[in-house]
Amino acid sequence: NAVSGEQLQKMDDQELKRVVLNTTVFARVSPEDKLRIVTALKEHKHVVAMTGDGVNDAPALKRADIGVSMGITGTEVAKEASSMVLMDDNYATIVSAVEEGRTIYSNIRKSIHYLLSCNIGEIITIFSSILVGVGSPLTAIQILWLNLVTDGLPALALGVEPAEKDVMKQPPRKPDEGVFAGGMGVKIVWQGIVIGLLALAVYLLALRWGRTLPEAHTMTFATMALMQLVHSFNARSMEHSIFNLGIASNRSLIFAFFASAAITAAVIFVPFLREFFDTALLRVSDWFVVFGFALIPLIIVEISKMIKGERVAVRESQ
Repeated sequence: NAVSGEQLQKMDDQELKRVVLNTTVFARVSPEDKLRIVTALKEHKHVVAMTGDGVNDAPALKRADIGVSMGITGTEVAKEASSMVLMDDNYATIVSAVEEGRTIYSNIRKSIHYLLSCNIGEIITIFSSILVGVGSPLTAIQILWLNLVTDGLPALALGVEPAEKDVMKQPPRKPDEGVFAGGMGVKIVWQGIVIGLLALAVYLLALRWGRTLPEAHTMTFATMALMQLVHSFNARSMEHSIFNLGIASNRSLIFAFFASAAITAAVIFVPFLREFFDTALLRVSDWFVVFGFALIPLIIVEISKMIKGERVAVRESQ
């Protein structure tokens, strides 16, 4: 439906509020009426974007959630009132800006997802060992290393993750939507529990096999570190498999993975670091256990993504 400026001026605010939901075009409207349209849409809890270039457009640009002004032909007043300035005066740039904004927000969530699930894993490992009565699987300095070094680089690398292919196909999120929406909070918890229990299992195996306490600590430390590095690839997408994304499509994450792995390996293999961090050299059979357990979270998360994808496909086909 279309409404002309003349028709709009004859409507009171209540009538406009009713009409605005069923109208796709408002033609030849005054700056004052633009402000009324923006206000009516916002009263319906819509997220409103407004474009303009003149001095009279400033009130509507200011009132809108996202005011967009022209960088070349726009007035300084309009630019000051808006939250986005199109430097090339090209409306297609708005689409690129939306894509970039969605990608940035998504990457923030990925970093939070990764860091919190890893931290919960460490907490679960420590508290579970206390409940079982087998002592702490990690020393204080090893826990500090995992938090400051092992987690740090991958979390930063997730912040520059390329945009997912369907980022512009996703519906707009609600303005009051929390960062843990969409089931992310639940995923953080259950993935953290998996990581924590697997690390505890390695520690219990080491003790059962008669390993010394430094060896058991080192097996747990190496497993937790490698498990967290592998888990960073899980955090690249909430829905898509890493094999569909392309394992090497985020080169920063690849660098972070190998850099963190190398630094952590030095803690085990370099003599003076080994003494400082209270680690020990491991047997070849122990390393098989470390690598095997470190891959389990990746396998579990990939299976959960596959199951969720099949459910979505069935729902869409019905």
